[in-house]
Amino acid sequence: MSSIVFPGLGFQVNVKDIAFRIFGWPIHWYGIIIALGFLLAVAFCSRRANRYGVEQDDIMDLLIYAVPLCIIGARLYYVIFYLDLYRNADGSLNFGRMVRIWDGGLAIYGGIIVAILVLLVFCKKRKLCFLAFADLGSFGMLIGQLVGRWGNFVNVEAYGGPTDLPWRMGIFDDAVTGVYQYMEVHPTFLYESLWNLLGLLLLIFLVEKRRKFDGQIFLSYMAWYGLGRAWIEGLRTDSLYFFSTGLRVSQVLAIAICVVATAVLVFQLFRPHGSQDLWPNRLKAMKAAAAVEEETDVPEEVGSAEEILEALKEEENNDDPA
Repeated sequence: MSSIVFPGLGFQVNVKDIAFRIFGWPIHWYGIIIALGFLLAVAFCSRRANRYGVEQDDIMDLLIYAVPLCIIGARLYYVIFYLDLYRNADGSLNFGRMVRIWDGGLAIYGGIIVAILVLLVFCKKRKLCFLAFADLGSFGMLIGQLVGRWGNFVNVEAYGGPTDLPWRMGIFDDAVTGVYQYMEVHPTFLYESLWNLLGLLLLIFLVEKRRKFDGQIFLSYMAWYGLGRAWIEGLRTDSLYFFSTGLRVSQVLAIAICVVATAVLVFQLFRPHGSQDLWPNRLKAMKAAAAVEEETDVPEEVGSAEEILEALKEEENNDDPA
């Protein structure tokens, strides 16, 4: 059990890393919290799937491949950049410790990279729109991250440097000196959780309602997360530095992601887009055209997919107050 105090706020929390045991096998709070974030993300995306031209079955099929591969990717990224943590006294690698993910140590960047690659392959095989699916998945990523960061809280990890701010977190740890001592630090797990919560609300109530093109939400997510992570990473003390620049590896990556995503987003926003260009509308047009070709009950005057898209565009222009 670990004691975490918030001296400026006047309360203390006692946390356990093990929630309970099943036949002697420990079930860790870290894993429970990660699983909860995952389930909430899946539930949210499933309810919104229709808006993005995605079937709930597509989400479930994707998860069969994505979940195990993303866990491997997140763990692999963490192990590669923190390899010294998994060495024995003689310098050899401890492969047993490398697979003990329940002790903590999942890097979100590794999971995101693998998730994007898996989604690319999946969409190509299923003939789905990658950008539309990525838009939907961005909500899930934010939900998973804002909940999952509380696993770091339970494990007393991913905290920042010393501070005397009113919301400072007092902990006993040995990460800095090698000897357990009391420290009052930035609760960076909380910063990132709140940053992701704010990003989720902005996507739902601002960006989604004004979505002009497929990929807009995905790019907004990458820009928002990269911006926040670049700031928060600078407060942490457990990061790997990028050569001798004084910047962390994750900080450099976050800055690059933010800059690239913002540039592409701005470029796309200044290009003309119509509602008929969004994947759900294109999908409806293609299904309607296919139904006509198969001589179903759909009236022949519906026309081809190109004609339907043109009709949608004309309807949008007629609805324009200008």
